[in-house]
Amino acid sequence: MRPQGTAASLEARRRLAVDLLQRGKTTAEVAEIVQVPASSVRRWRAAWKRGGEAALAAKPHPGSKPKLSASRQQQVLRILTRGARAAGYDTELWTCQRVAEVVEQRFSVKYHPDHLGRILHGLGWTPQKPERRARERDEQVIQRWRACDWPRIKKRGA
Repeated sequence: MRPQGTAASLEARRRLAVDLLQRGKTTAEVAEIVQVPASSVRRWRAAWKRGGEAALAAKPHPGSKPKLSASRQQQVLRILTRGARAAGYDTELWTCQRVAEVVEQRFSVKYHPDHLGRILHGLGWTPQKPERRARERDEQVIQRWRACDWPRIKKRGA
């Protein structure tokens, strides 16, 4: 499993560990400071001895590059924030299918709606269901009923 953190932060951690080793710290001390197992510190030291500073460099992430750059993902988030009606839909409900259509129209990038849902989740968006409320709903009448009628009904039941 890949450790948590960006490639740059992981590289900085490896470089710090080797720097601490060069300053005379023990493997156990370095492991505690950078919060990794001692075996990782030993592996980094061996790599540094074999390949020097280049051996500690960040490795590229596996897999293909994302179809949408980080800036375009932020543009998608701005579109979502404006609402589905602003994007030309009849209701404010965003579905993965609708988001996929907007991404394809605006950026000429085609995503499967399920995969787009995973991307949106990674950006902090979660599935939401709109509250179901009748159009005829009258908030004042509801408040009056809760304040007057409901306590009377509740007392009678006891």
